[in-house]
Amino acid sequence: MTGGDDPGADLLSRVFLTRVVEPGDETAGRWLREYGAPEVVRRLRAGGDVLPGVSGTRWAGLVARAGRAEPRRDLEVARDAGVRFVRPGDGEWPAQLDDLGDARPVGLWLRGRPSLRIWALRSVAVVGARACTEYGAHMAGTLAAGLAERGWVVVSGGAYGVDGAAHRGALGAGGATVAVLACGVDRPYPRGHTELIARIAEQGLVVGELPPGDHPTPSRFVLRNRVIAALTRGTVVVEAAYRSGSLVTARAAQRLGRFTMGVPGPATSGLSAGVHELLRGEAVLVTDAAEVVEMVGDMGELAPDRRGPVLPRDLLEPAARRVLAALPGSRAAPPGEIALGAQTTPDEAIARLYELRSLGYVERHGDGWKLTRQAMISVRDGHGLC
Repeated sequence: MTGGDDPGADLLSRVFLTRVVEPGDETAGRWLREYGAPEVVRRLRAGGDVLPGVSGTRWAGLVARAGRAEPRRDLEVARDAGVRFVRPGDGEWPAQLDDLGDARPVGLWLRGRPSLRIWALRSVAVVGARACTEYGAHMAGTLAAGLAERGWVVVSGGAYGVDGAAHRGALGAGGATVAVLACGVDRPYPRGHTELIARIAEQGLVVGELPPGDHPTPSRFVLRNRVIAALTRGTVVVEAAYRSGSLVTARAAQRLGRFTMGVPGPATSGLSAGVHELLRGEAVLVTDAAEVVEMVGDMGELAPDRRGPVLPRDLLEPAARRVLAALPGSRAAPPGEIALGAQTTPDEAIARLYELRSLGYVERHGDGWKLTRQAMISVRDGHGLC
């Protein structure tokens, strides 16, 4: 029996399994692929017909969980909380999650009105350290706001630090954001982000694999990151130590063929050490939303050229710049000496010197020529006049 034989049975079976199997369980994913959700549930309820690939102890644990699963009640609780359930094959299911193979979610619980499938098509993950610095929070918020203003959906994990700053940045710009939680979407975590997650649910989407009321665990946080990576076009890491969970998201993105980007920090900062390690590999350095969009966007969505200010000297012809560069910094020099330094003739040097005098770069002292006071100040302050 397959899930396609009875859509209602497949729905209830998958809701049932979100209560029984852990997120990212590839063995359970293989069962779903080979037997279909209703048959997997039938065997778990019966208890005796063990599915392949698990020990007796683990099977007994799954059967015990199955004895407590109440899918109809979970759907009722979800409906009362404004939560819906989507599964592979539904119109709202993001096809890119199928790239996870047998680690694909059994289904997703969603809180919020927008379509996850549509939003995921133009989304970027912004993740990073929980205990971030002011710089990290500023960069995450600024990046997220810039992405939102350009019509991109910002996806993160709802945690303290960089995640929260990214969500707030997108919301503050009036944009779209998605929080992927490691618990039931009706149970905001962390508690300190209850208001933020409620606001995300009103303006965006709150997503999770766990059924209503379920709690987070360390392993669920790690496994949640694969959903963030698969759901989005690319992942940007803002501040991450060597053992940061956000690096798990970045590496998952790399395995899935998604774009991986990092925002650099001080070389002396331990909170940026993980990002810098990524940048030494295949990740791309980014500093603003335009550079992120250049990576993940469509052809032609290019970041502007990065150039320093145009200086007066840049407007001079090459021959005049060579003559200007040949003048000594602290004394007057005769035209012959200047011509030698500029690799030109004395007559050409004199012609260029008069041109430079009209522009205020040089002045004549007897038979010699010298930089003006203003030109000297420009040289001293690093304006590159000569």
